[in-house]
Amino acid sequence: MMMFLSSHQQKLGNIAKAGILPVATLLLVIFMVLPVPVTVLDIGFIANITIALAVLMVALNVAKPLDFSSFPTVLLFATLLRLALNVASTRVVLVEGYAGSHAAGQVIEAFGNFLIGGDYVVGIFVFTILMIINLVVITKGAGRVSEVTARFTLDALPGKQMAIDADLNAGLLSPEEAKQRRQEVATESDFYGSMDGASKFVKGDAVAGVLILIINIIGGMILGVFSHDMAVSDAAQTYVLLAVGDALVAQVPALLLSIAAAAIVTRVASPMDLPGQIGSQFGNPKAWIPVAAILTVVGLLPGMPHLIILPIAGISGFVAWRMLSKEKKHDAEEPSSQTLEQNNHIAWNDVTDGAVLSIEIGYGLVPLVDDRKGAPLMQRLTGIRRQLSRELGFVIPLVRVKDNMALPPNAYRIQISGVTVGEDQAWPDDLLALDSGEIDSVVDGKACKDPTFGLESFWISPEKRSEAVVSGYTVVDASTVIATHFNHLIGLNAAELFGMDEAQGLLDNLKDIAPQLVEGLTPKPLTLFQITAICRSLLGEGVPLKDFRRLSEAMIEAAVDQASDESPSLDNIVDGVRKRIGSLIIQSLVPINMPLPVITLDAELENLLAQAIEAGGGASRPVEPGLVQKIVLSVEDAARPIMAEARRFAVVTSPIARRTLLKILKSSFPATPVLSFEELPDDKAIEVVAVVGNHSRKPASSNSFDPATDQHKKDPA
Repeated sequence: MMMFLSSHQQKLGNIAKAGILPVATLLLVIFMVLPVPVTVLDIGFIANITIALAVLMVALNVAKPLDFSSFPTVLLFATLLRLALNVASTRVVLVEGYAGSHAAGQVIEAFGNFLIGGDYVVGIFVFTILMIINLVVITKGAGRVSEVTARFTLDALPGKQMAIDADLNAGLLSPEEAKQRRQEVATESDFYGSMDGASKFVKGDAVAGVLILIINIIGGMILGVFSHDMAVSDAAQTYVLLAVGDALVAQVPALLLSIAAAAIVTRVASPMDLPGQIGSQFGNPKAWIPVAAILTVVGLLPGMPHLIILPIAGISGFVAWRMLSKEKKHDAEEPSSQTLEQNNHIAWNDVTDGAVLSIEIGYGLVPLVDDRKGAPLMQRLTGIRRQLSRELGFVIPLVRVKDNMALPPNAYRIQISGVTVGEDQAWPDDLLALDSGEIDSVVDGKACKDPTFGLESFWISPEKRSEAVVSGYTVVDASTVIATHFNHLIGLNAAELFGMDEAQGLLDNLKDIAPQLVEGLTPKPLTLFQITAICRSLLGEGVPLKDFRRLSEAMIEAAVDQASDESPSLDNIVDGVRKRIGSLIIQSLVPINMPLPVITLDAELENLLAQAIEAGGGASRPVEPGLVQKIVLSVEDAARPIMAEARRFAVVTSPIARRTLLKILKSSFPATPVLSFEELPDDKAIEVVAVVGNHSRKPASSNSFDPATDQHKKDPA
C-alpha cells in the first residue's frame, strides 16, 4: 500500500512539474489580453523581480556556462513575462491613472514616489540612464561576445569531433565516454547558438521599454486632457509619473537579466564558481602591495580627501600582509628536500627500479604530468592500459613517468624493463598536424615524422588548429602523441610484459569458472614455466590471450600430441596451439564475411627454405643474408598496393618454413602475421594478392580461394 501511495505521489509530482510551464504561458496570454486587478499586477511585478534575481544568482554560481544550459529559454520566458506585465500595467495606467498614482498599484506608486522622489523629470533621466547602461553597454557587449563565441564554437566543432574519435581509437575513451563527449560538444554548440539569438531578446526588450514609456506618456496626457478634463500640467504630473514608475519597475529586472546574460557568455570553464574563481585570482599579494602604495601616495597629496583614501590604502596593505603571511605559513609546513634527513644507508630500492613500464621525459614535458594542469598524459596512459588489458587478455602493469634531466627538454623515452623501445620529441604547448593523405594546402610549422606511423607531420601553434583541420590534417595534442606512441609500442612488445605472475593470474581467474580444465593443464602435462613460455611466444606473434579458456584447451591437446615424441619442444607445442586457434588469429585481421588477403611463396622458394632449414640443423639463422634480403624486398613490393589501401593481410607458407619466415620478416613487418597452411580455417575464404618467388608475380586474376571446397571463386570486389 505504501509503495502504491509513493508511486502515485511521484506520478502526481511529475504531472505537476509538466503542467507548470503551460499554465505560466497561459497566464502570460491573460496578462496581455484580459484586464488584470491591481493586486495581481503587484504580485506579478514582485514575481518578475524575484525571477530576475534568482536567474542572476544561478548565473554567478555555475562552474561553466553549460551548467545553466536552459538559460536562453529562461531568458525568453522572463522577457515575455515582463512584456506581458507592461501591457497589463499600460492598460491600468491609461484607464485608471486619472484617479492618482495609487490607481496603478502599490509597486508602481512606490517606484514613482520613493525611487525618483515623485518628480517625473528626475524619473525620465534615471530611466534614460538605465536604458543606456542596459542597451548600449551590457546588452551590446553580451550580444557581441555571444556572436563571436557561437561562431568560434561552430568552427571548432569538427576538430573536437575528430579529437574524440582519435581518443576513442587510441583506447583513451570508452564508447560510452565518447558518446557523452559528443553530446557535450553538440550541447555546447547549441547553447552558444541559442545565446546569440537570446541576446536579441534582451535588446528588443530594452527598445520595447522605451516605446511603451512614450506611448504611456502621450496616451495618458491625451486621455487626461480630453477624456477627464484635466489641466495639461496635472495630466503631465500624473501620467508621466505613472509611466516612468511603470518603466522603472520593468527596467530593474531587465537590467538584472542583462547582467546574468553577460556573466554567462563571458565565463571561462573552471572547477570553481565565479566568486571562487575571481577570489582565487585576486588572492595574489603582489597585486595588492602596489595598490596600497599608490593609494598612500595619492592620499598624502594636498587637497585630496585624506580621511577617505588613507583608510582604504591601509585596508589594501592589510590584505597584502595577510596574504603574504598565509604564503609563508604554507611554505613552512611543506617539507623541503634540502632539509630532509640524509640517509647514508643504500637500500635495494636505490639500486633497482621495480617499474616494468616507464616513460622518461625532459623537463619541458613536465606540464603534461602536472596535477595542477589536469595531468593529461597520465589520464591517457590509464585509458590505454585499460584498453590494452582488455585486448591482450592480461593486466598491463602500471606506468612510471619520471623526469630525466639528461634528456633534451622536449624529448621522451619509453622503456620496458629498462630497455628503450622508442623515443621521440613533443612540444606540450603545440599541436601535431598529421598528413591524412588528402591535404589541400600545407600548414606552416615544424616539420617532423609521426613517431607511431611515420607520417609526414608538423608541430603547429594552437592558433593554427582550425586552419590545419580545414586543410585536411588530423590534429592532436602532445599528450595524445606520446600516448599513441606508447600504445603502439606496447602492442608490439606485449610478450616482454608477460611473466609467471601474469600466467598464474590467468590460471587463477580461469579456475573460478573451469576448475577441471585448469587441473588438466597444470602441473601436468605443462608446468607454469612452460605455460608462460607458450603465452609469451603467442603474444610475440600477435596472438592475444583474452580467450584463455580456448587457449588452455588447445595447449592440452598440443601437449598430449607431443607427449609421444622423445624430445618435445615448446616450439612444436606452440605450432600445435596455433593450428587449433586459427580462427582466433584471423578474426582480428578481417571481418568474418570478407576473404583474407594473403601473400604466398612459390614452390621453388618454399623448397629452398625447407632445404636451408634442414641443413641448418636447428640454427637460428639458417638462411643466407642475400636470400633474406631478396625475400624482404619481394614481400615489400607485393604488400605495397594492399598497404596503400589500409588493408590487413597475412603471409602464408608451409609449416616447416613458418617460424623462419617470421624471423626474416619481423623487422620489416612487425604487425603482419605469418601463418602456416594448417592454421587457415576450413570455412575461411582466401584472397591471394601476390606470389613471392624468384620471379615475384601477382595472381592472374583477383581470385579468392576457399580451402573447404579447394576451388577458386571470383572475388565479388
